[in-house]
Amino acid sequence: MKKSMGAKGSLSGAVLRGAAVAGLTAALAVSSGLAAAASAAAPTATPPGLSCETGKHAIDDYTGYALCRNNGGTTETFWVHLVCGWSPDVDGEHVTLNPGQSGQSTAHCAGLGTGIGEITVQP
Repeated sequence: MKKSMGAKGSLSGAVLRGAAVAGLTAALAVSSGLAAAASAAAPTATPPGLSCETGKHAIDDYTGYALCRNNGGTTETFWVHLVCGWSPDVDGEHVTLNPGQSGQSTAHCAGLGTGIGEITVQP
């Protein structure tokens, strides 16, 4: 014999489900807002005087580079910065370019973790 919950049992279950959905929706909205704020604050602009191309190594998702040309009238120094997911972030070697020169900075994320999440050029 099956016992019926009646109208009262259905109502309280619906209220609990509604509260759970509302709580989950609010949590997702907050985490999405935090992720958007974090990505908006991340420096992604190329330093003045330099034109740069960044990317991952063709056969290694853990090695990133910044290839830059100094289009300005003064000596410029730059380096690549890699955000490495679960592993610590890393910086490449500092490269100093005279006006008109080009150069490359490379860095490698540790083998643990998810590989490169973001590549930026630092002045």
